[in-house]
Amino acid sequence: MSAPTPKLTQAEILTALDPITAAGEAQSLVAADRIQGLVIRDGNIGFSIDVDGLAPDGLDAVKQQAEAAVQQLSGVVSVTCVLTAHRPQQATANKAPHNSASTEVPEVFKRIKTVIAVASGKGGVGKSTVAVNLAAALAKAGNVTGLLDADIYGPSMPQLLGITDKPQMTDDKKLLPIEANGMHTMSIGYLVDTDQAMIWRGPMAQGALVQMLEDVAWPALDVLVLDLPPGTGDIQLTMAQRIPVSGAVLVTTPSDLALADVTRAIAMFEKTNVPVLGLIENMAYLDAPDGTRLYPFGEGGEKMAKKLKLAHLAALPLDAAIGTKGAHEAFKKLAARISKSIKETS
Repeated sequence: MSAPTPKLTQAEILTALDPITAAGEAQSLVAADRIQGLVIRDGNIGFSIDVDGLAPDGLDAVKQQAEAAVQQLSGVVSVTCVLTAHRPQQATANKAPHNSASTEVPEVFKRIKTVIAVASGKGGVGKSTVAVNLAAALAKAGNVTGLLDADIYGPSMPQLLGITDKPQMTDDKKLLPIEANGMHTMSIGYLVDTDQAMIWRGPMAQGALVQMLEDVAWPALDVLVLDLPPGTGDIQLTMAQRIPVSGAVLVTTPSDLALADVTRAIAMFEKTNVPVLGLIENMAYLDAPDGTRLYPFGEGGEKMAKKLKLAHLAALPLDAAIGTKGAHEAFKKLAARISKSIKETS
């Protein structure tokens, strides 16, 4: 029996990166503390390079050198490097730098017909469960469907889908989406340990989202469902700048306290010119064994949608039987209604 491959350490990776110095700089990337967000999972390595102040025409070369230096270490399966910046880099005459400040739409969207963003004003309302079920229902309806977990800080898709495998790579070093329930899925959670804290600065998270679009071998899709993080932060800004979203759906509970959160989310989409297709009322009711219908969070969903002048797309039950396969009748109807809304707004 062969001896197990020694586990890679951060020190080994930083040692491999230490000789790399950007053009015009006196210190190496490591010495200048430009290597950030280093994550290691079973030979899959991810990190970012802070490129603030570096010459833009040398950024691609620095990225390639860094990836090559780490790739040659024993035990490395894949390397993902993201270039990040806290202010926009000046573009060269012929090419914009590859970083999160860019507003260029990734090439992948030439192969994606429709993009649906699933959002919420706050966490804890079941947004990710709704996103997974909606994508599964769209796939069951005959659409070639992708599902991207855009919650870089708290990815939940691996747990929801029960996926523990890591993505495979193509010959041209792109990650292959993992298929589940008829969907093509990708999440940063597939690449990092489940118990590892994702302590990334805003630009790093933005860069990671863009790379999960550009560096993933997405097939031609009828629809891509984006599971956005809660709130109105950096990821939503990147979405507005670089992703041609066809429409957004907002997930909320029917409580009066949720109204302010939904209102903020609507304002964000209005400012970024993303049409809001409607409101999804999650955990709206509970059917007791005796047939009584209970409303644990109140009955304010339809009233909320009317007040906000939004379509009330669905009232989803608080039901453990919903699962994550989109088979529940409520999601079949929701998928059909959203498909209709997309056609009406396109």
